[in-house]
Amino acid sequence: MKLAVVGGGSTYTPELIDGFARLRDTLPIEELVLVDPAADRLDLVGGLARRIFAKQDHAGRITTTTDIDAGVADADAVLLQLRVGGQAARDKDETWPLECGCVGQETTGAGGLAKALRTVPVVLDIAERVRRANPDAWIIDFTNPVGIVTRALLQAGHKAVGLCNVAIGFQRKFARLLDVNPSEVHLDHVGLNHLTWELGVRLGGPDGENVLPKLLAEHGDAIADDLRMPRQVIDRLGVVPSYYLRYFYSHDEVVRELGTKPSRAAEVAAMEKELLAMYGDPTLDEKPELLAKRGGAFYSEAAVDLAASLLGNGGSPVQVVNTYNNGTLPFLPDDAVIEVQARVGHDGATPLAVPALDPLYAGLIANVTAYEDLALEAALRGGRDRVFKALLAHPLIGQYEYAEGLTDRLIAHNREHLAWA
Repeated sequence: MKLAVVGGGSTYTPELIDGFARLRDTLPIEELVLVDPAADRLDLVGGLARRIFAKQDHAGRITTTTDIDAGVADADAVLLQLRVGGQAARDKDETWPLECGCVGQETTGAGGLAKALRTVPVVLDIAERVRRANPDAWIIDFTNPVGIVTRALLQAGHKAVGLCNVAIGFQRKFARLLDVNPSEVHLDHVGLNHLTWELGVRLGGPDGENVLPKLLAEHGDAIADDLRMPRQVIDRLGVVPSYYLRYFYSHDEVVRELGTKPSRAAEVAAMEKELLAMYGDPTLDEKPELLAKRGGAFYSEAAVDLAASLLGNGGSPVQVVNTYNNGTLPFLPDDAVIEVQARVGHDGATPLAVPALDPLYAGLIANVTAYEDLALEAALRGGRDRVFKALLAHPLIGQYEYAEGLTDRLIAHNREHLAWA
C-alpha cells in the first residue's frame, strides 16, 4: 500500500507519522511519500519521520519529493494538508477583517473566504494529477476550509472525502469524562465543517443510550470552559456546539478579544520555528511535546481510520466525515457537503439518517451553505462581484458596507494568489 501526503513538509506531519507507526496493523503502509515544494522543511520533517518509523519498528519506506507527479504516482490514497501562502497568508486572514469590525479567522468569515479562493484552484490541480496517476486513488482532504474544498473535489468528479478532527476530539474528550474506551462513544454529530453540534452522545453504537444529558449535568462546567462559552448557554441549548460556533454566538466579544493580542498565525509561526529546530536534531525520534500545541489533535487516528475503511482494510464502519448531502438534510441541495456520521467503505461515504433539526440549527446551516455556494463560485470563476456576494451572504458579515470594505482588503492582500485579480 502506498500513501502520499501533499503538504508533507508541514510541522504537523510528525503527528501523522506517529499515528501511521502506532496503527500499522489497521493501515499497513509499505511506502509513504511526503510531497512539499519547500525542500528545506521537507528534509527536516522527512528525517524525523524516518526516525519515528525506525524507533517503532515500522517496516514501511518513507521518501520525500518536491515533485507532485512523482509523489502521487501509483498512490492508493493521497492526503491533502496544504496551506497556500503559508502562515504569512494566514496572519493576514486573521487581521485585516478586524479592520472592518468582523472576526478574523482562517476558516470562518472573510478570512475563510480568502483561504478558499487561494486553495481551491491549487487543490483541483493536484487532484487532476492524482487522477491521471491513478483514477482509483482516494483523496482525503484535511485542507481548510474542508467543506468548500471537498465540494470542489466532488463536483469535479474526484474520489474524495473530507476530514476534520473536531468530532474525534469530542469523542476522546467525552470518553475521558465518562471513563470509557473511545470506541464506545458515538456522536450525533450534525452540520457543516466548522459549524456542527453534538446533538447526542451514545454509548455502544449509533443506536445506543444517549448520555449527553448526564454529561452536561455532571461535566457542564468543564465542557463550557473548553468551548469558552458560558455554561448557561450550553444548558439552554442542551447540545454541545463546536468551538467554531463561538464566532457566531459571541462574535463581537471575539472581535474585541482578537484585537488585543497577536494573531494565532503569529503564535504558530513562532512555534513552527522552534519545532523545525527540534526536527533537525538527529537524536530526536519521536514527536515532541510542543507539537501538541500546534493544533490538529487526533487527526492521525482519524486519518488512519478513514484511509483503512476507504481502502478496504478494516477501519470503523461508521465515521464522521465531510461528503455529499444526498437528501440527508432535506432543506439543503443534494450536492451540498455536510459533516455527519456516515458508513464508510471502499465505495465511499454514505451519511446516516439525521432526525429533523431544530430551526435554530437548520437555519444557520442553510445560511452558511448559501455562502459556501457563492464562495465556491468565486473560487472557481473569480471576479470582484462574486467575492462581494459571498461576503454579503455570510451571516457574520451581511452588511453592504462591511462586504465592500472586506472585498477590497481581501483582493489587495491576495493578488499574488488570485489569477484573475
